[in-house]
Amino acid sequence: MAIVYLSLGSNSGDRVGYLQQAASLIGAAEDINIITSSSFYETEPWRMDSENWFVNAVIQISTSLSPQDLLDVCKRIESQLGRKRDGNSDKYSDRTIDIDILFYDNLVTCNDKLTIPHPAIHKRAFVLVPMLEIAQDFVHPLFKKTISDLYDALENPEQVFLYGTRG
Repeated sequence: MAIVYLSLGSNSGDRVGYLQQAASLIGAAEDINIITSSSFYETEPWRMDSENWFVNAVIQISTSLSPQDLLDVCKRIESQLGRKRDGNSDKYSDRTIDIDILFYDNLVTCNDKLTIPHPAIHKRAFVLVPMLEIAQDFVHPLFKKTISDLYDALENPEQVFLYGTRG
């Protein structure tokens, strides 16, 4: 069984509800077991024009699914929860749910559909902060640095608050 970290995020509608539903659907999927999950964090939008803040979390799962099959499950759940994708745009947009595969064991792979580890993890406080909570000593397979080290190296991190504590 592979150990995988998934990022969940929502900035549209019932943000917490979408994260809870996504986690529930992931846990109910065949050949996936949720090991642990982070708290929910409210985060400012990262590199997008939106006034809608995100609620984000990271979950750790075990699975016998291949990375591509897991990606298919994630995309199906996103669609089921109302995620709309604009295939013609490279810009980020508001979304009911976003599920990203961050790490899949220590696998390093890149093709036209999937890049593991997720290519921007080291730039995103909204991913690193929840990862710190559940896997601060996990070593990024490309950078050979822990999650804690990656977080400490952030130059201008976006604001991240434990959900419900934004002042």
